[in-house]
Amino acid sequence: MKEVVLALLTGLIVGFLFALFKLPIPAPPAFAGVIGIVGIYAGFKLFQWMEPMISRIF
Repeated sequence: MKEVVLALLTGLIVGFLFALFKLPIPAPPAFAGVIGIVGIYAGFKLFQWMEPMISRIF
């Protein structure tokens, strides 16, 4: 949980600084970016779940 809070805090600080200096946000459009990150995480977890089955095949 500590990692999640630190990641959120870091993101908030970076986002604030980019807005303060009127720089473009260093991320894809908000909803698409969040969905992309969720997809990457889900794919990683799916592989970890399927790895024992895949290793038996290959």
